[in-house]
Amino acid sequence: MARVSLQVEGVVQGVGFRPFVYCKATALGLSGWVRNGCCAVEIEAEGSPEEIEEFVRALAFDLPKPGAVTRIERRELPARTGAAQPSGFSILPSEEGTRPAPLLPADLATCADCMAETLAQEGRRRGYPFTTCARCGPRYSIIASLPYDRDRTSMRTFALCDECRHEYEDPSNRRFHAETIACPRCGPRLSLLSPAGEEIAEADRALRAAASALRAGRVVALRGVGGFQLLVDATDGDAVRVLRRRKRRDEKPFAVLFADARAAGSAAVLSAEEMRALAGPEAPIVLARCRVPSVLAPEVAPRSPLVGAMLPASPLHRLIAEAAGRPLVCTSGNLSGEPLAVEVPEALTRLAGIADLFLVHDRPIVRAVDDAVVRAGPDGISVIRRARGFAPLSVARWAADVPVLAVGAHLKSTITLAAAGELLMSQHLGDLDGPAAVDLLERTARDMTRFFDLRPSVIACDLHPDYASSRLAERLAREWGAELVRVQHHHAHVMSVVAEHGLDEGEVLGLAWDGVGLGADGSAWGGEALVASASGFCRVAHLRPFHLPGGDRAAREPRRSALGLLHATLGPDTLTAARGLWDESAASSLLAAMDRGFAVSLSTSVGRLFDAVAALLGLRNTCSFEGQAAMELEWFAATHPDPRPEPYALPLLDGAPAVADTGPLVRAVLTDRAAGRPLAEIAARFHASLVELGARVAERVNLPRVVLAGGCFQNDLLTRALASRLRADGFDVRLPVRVPTNDGGISVGQAAIAAYRTGGR
Repeated sequence: MARVSLQVEGVVQGVGFRPFVYCKATALGLSGWVRNGCCAVEIEAEGSPEEIEEFVRALAFDLPKPGAVTRIERRELPARTGAAQPSGFSILPSEEGTRPAPLLPADLATCADCMAETLAQEGRRRGYPFTTCARCGPRYSIIASLPYDRDRTSMRTFALCDECRHEYEDPSNRRFHAETIACPRCGPRLSLLSPAGEEIAEADRALRAAASALRAGRVVALRGVGGFQLLVDATDGDAVRVLRRRKRRDEKPFAVLFADARAAGSAAVLSAEEMRALAGPEAPIVLARCRVPSVLAPEVAPRSPLVGAMLPASPLHRLIAEAAGRPLVCTSGNLSGEPLAVEVPEALTRLAGIADLFLVHDRPIVRAVDDAVVRAGPDGISVIRRARGFAPLSVARWAADVPVLAVGAHLKSTITLAAAGELLMSQHLGDLDGPAAVDLLERTARDMTRFFDLRPSVIACDLHPDYASSRLAERLAREWGAELVRVQHHHAHVMSVVAEHGLDEGEVLGLAWDGVGLGADGSAWGGEALVASASGFCRVAHLRPFHLPGGDRAAREPRRSALGLLHATLGPDTLTAARGLWDESAASSLLAAMDRGFAVSLSTSVGRLFDAVAALLGLRNTCSFEGQAAMELEWFAATHPDPRPEPYALPLLDGAPAVADTGPLVRAVLTDRAAGRPLAEIAARFHASLVELGARVAERVNLPRVVLAGGCFQNDLLTRALASRLRADGFDVRLPVRVPTNDGGISVGQAAIAAYRTGGR
């Protein structure tokens, strides 16, 4: 006989791992036990040497997703004989009192078995919106502390009925030790409320009444897995316009909830890869090409060729989608720019005037978690917004001698905690444009450190001193006696990808192309080529600087970037070229401000270059959301039939750093526009110019590894073309996959750099 002690690390709590261990051990005739520890799942098993080896192999290789084993620490124990030899295998209560490991289960979409049970014609969970088992259901949104047990979740308020208790204790049942187990007799209940908070209906009647309201064009606020969402009929243009007006979201595309994969496929062109992502346990929003003609109202995603498709993340979402009988807009339950509403009284106040009805439940939500967004890229499905289903799982292994907290930048805010060899990333928190968003950032920072019982010794933030995240970092550093580390924005972008791919040896060439971030010289960087590692960076190339009149206002007014670019290119001839962008008086005032250096900033931003070219082509003078002009320029370029358009001249001038001179490109764009060349052709040639620039920079620097990072690489056309070109030229190109390429990934890079400075890797 053989006897072993196993410490199993990874995503092994909240994914049905203990029942899996129990069933494997029992099938092999092993004796022993399994229990949740704070740092790992602990197992003791005894049996024949052959059975023990098969058992250990099963733990490493047979665990069903989304569970994942990263490490098994094995210790041989003396076998017991006679009366001391135990019989049978059992699940013991969880271990208490040790510091939890930084591996937390994410929320999981409903598994196929639970969904089938919910949709069945009979059975005690028929039509029950909160059906789950050990393999699915809410996790991160309901857990208060580790280890993952029911009494540490918001489900502790629901006492199990006899039938659920029997399932929970039955090793042959898939709800064996399922902490979210519930049924209509003992679990959460559904209610439909008026805007005044009065209950109109409950249970099935509440759901049917909400579906009827959606079919009638009304707006329903749904309390989902991680907070409120706003629903409206996605085929009804008038209803969508009402939601846009009330939510103050003029043109930014809405996500669409489909009842099932067949319905999604009727509205979106989905590859096998995109379909797998859509139907995966994370249940993200998948950006895919919209079918033409479309069943969706044009108001869902104005001027966009894409649709953000999503499948139900819970039985409640499936039931409401099926009862409505049509695709539903499903967007965050907030006013644009505000955090997600979570509690019912909060939603009744904050969503007053937006929602006509409130479909709510009484399962407490411990923390708000929005929907994740992904897209198929050159290296597979990549995360654009890391939220439900992904957070707060580790995005990388990265050593830190002491705990490090990184608080991100200003837009698309996230938090990353470096501890116990992991980079643990929070859910998407949003832009820090108001006090409520800043408060959410602080609450999340305190929540993550409390959850893992860690007091950060180092706090990392952006170089920009006026970001709300930087001010929070300063305050927390004083409160906790922590060292404050300021990290340059584009260095953090590059290092987020370096950390994700474990590129800890040597330097990389990082092309960090985005909107703007404060540079080491005090100007607004955004078109950078950095030779970088965790220890530092050297700026080797950038775009020729141009003024942004009005500073940050240029992000919402592409014509400001266009005027600055024209001023840098044409000088005194700018007024003539700027006709159509501004009236002469306004243009003259802004040009005078640029000459005096008043209320302007110099920028090397590729993002603002995109905006400027979009304005010069007449696509858009102002934007209703960040990146809108650049997106529309990409969509025009994608319609050009030539797969290899001729690039415009964009010379790379010698220097330290080298400078990409945008002057010839701007003049050529103006000439082609005046000559009436097709806009798609000009847009495609502009993209080709940036691809050529990236290739020339890589050739000049001649490092084998090239990293692409920054918000401009959300542009699928640019990213695919540049990655393909660089790989054809022999470079090892790395793109972000698990970490957002936009500012949502900044906190990861900050944490990696700060951890290195503390003596980590």
